[in-house]
Formats: sequence, C-alpha cells, structure tokens
Amino acid sequence: MATAQDLGSLEVTRLSGSLGAEIRGIRLAEAGPPDAEQIESLLAEHLVLFFPDQHLTPDEHVAFGRLFGKLEAHPNLSMDTERPEFFELRAEGGAGAIADEWHSDLSCEASPSVLAILHMKKCPAFGGDTLWANMYKAYDELSPPLKELCEGLTALHDASPHYKPENRAIHPVVRIHPVTRRKSLFVNEHFTRRIVELSHAESDVLLRYLTRWASSTRFTVRYHWTEGTIAMWDNRCTQHHVLNDFEGERVIQRVTVMGDDPQGVGAPRWEPFRAAASAANWHDGPLRTFLSR
Repeated sequence: MATAQDLGSLEVTRLSGSLGAEIRGIRLAEAGPPDAEQIESLLAEHLVLFFPDQHLTPDEHVAFGRLFGKLEAHPNLSMDTERPEFFELRAEGGAGAIADEWHSDLSCEASPSVLAILHMKKCPAFGGDTLWANMYKAYDELSPPLKELCEGLTALHDASPHYKPENRAIHPVVRIHPVTRRKSLFVNEHFTRRIVELSHAESDVLLRYLTRWASSTRFTVRYHWTEGTIAMWDNRCTQHHVLNDFEGERVIQRVTVMGDDPQGVGAPRWEPFRAAASAANWHDGPLRTFLSR
C-alpha cells in the first residue's frame, strides 16, 4: 500500500501574481494517492505547478499521471506503441513540434484534457520558455456587460491546426470549474473557430478580442526550464504557449488526463446562427455541417 511522503517540509514558491508555483521536497517517482491529494490541492490554488530535478523514466511518468485519472492517447499525434498514453515531442532550432499558439489542450475534443503532465527531457541553453495564463482572471476582469454576453454563448472548436478539421466540438465560452466552481474563459486562438450564436463577421470580432485579452501579460507566468523538471497544469482554467525563440534541441515527454466535461453557466441564450448557403456565407459551412450531424 502506498504511503504519503512527509510533505510538511514542502517548499512552495509562487512565481507570479496570477498563477504558478515551484514545488520542492517531494519525489514524484515515489508518489502515491495521499501525495496526489495534496498536489491536487496545490494545483487548485496555483493552476500550474513545477517540480524541478525529478528526471522521471517513462514508466514513472505514466504511473504518476495515473494518480490523477485516466490517461488517453493524443488524438492528433502518433504515440509510443508500448505506451500509447505517453508521447515525446522533439524540436530543434525553432522547427518541429512546438506549441507556439495560445491553447487549452485538446479543446477540439468533446471531452477535452483535464490535466497535462510534462517532463522537460532536454532543453536548450536559452529560449524555449513556456507561458501560462489564468482564465479565471481573464473572465473576472471583463466588464459586466461582456461577461453577461459571453455567459450565454458557445464556441466551435476544431483540430484544423493538426490537419483534422473533422475533429470538432462545441463548448461554452464561459465554463464553471467542477472543483472550484469558479467561472473561466474557455476560448483560445489555436482551436476555437467561431462563436456559434453569432454571424461569422460578429464572431471574428469578438473572438479576436477575447483571445488577445486572454493572453494579457498580467494574467500570465513565464517559466524558464531546466532538464528534469515536471510541470503539471489544469487545462480547465489555463492556456499556455511555447516561445519559439530557441536554438538547439528541445525534447518534452507528456501524458494527458482526459475526460473533461465543460459545463457552462446555463443553457445558451440564443439559437445557433444560421444563414442561407451562398458564396457570401461559405464561412458558415463547418458550423452548418457540425450542427446537422
């Protein structure tokens, strides 16, 4: 039976005013369910956690991830055939697998990622930092009229950036976290295609504003990696992106806890926007196709 490590001496260092903490004093390779409970509590408070000097093996990484829920293969990437829920991404000199647009992992899926757990296996001497943004704050600091509008809207997300536009889902623009019960903004520049209840032109204006707003500097933390660091973040209330400014090789390994069920404040307040098919309304095609299924 797994026993808890002595976590009374955990060193927790906040990294910004909005989110992020670095945690020392725990060996993740030896973590059990009691340790996972404390980590989940810290994650609810800080949204993204960093554990330096862990150097987990792939099997240790998978075992640690399973403490937090079911791990699933990435729908848009080829996996390790031995461990389909574990994947490795390599990039060199700014080319390769680099997540350099703001996103919440797999929001294009009907049941997106709950948590992601990343091992920085190899990192360049400089550059390649990752930024995370706090979507609670992004919602909280909207004006009251814009909050009210967004709470009544839904958005279409798809995997077009991964050349799989048929992978689509509709989620609330404002969602409620199932644990903290706080509201957060849930649109991102990588996966979110349009607002369902608005015309394409109206949606374009609002989405451009919301995605820029969500990445406002004051909502973010920027982390400079060292090899062997484990990061874990809550995709239900954060977004992230990698700075593509590095030279040399960058290798990450990751597992993903899936099974999220995004819930909005209530039912959408308006019907989906529907325009007659015409040359001027070709942008509405993907939405019409999805709604007709």
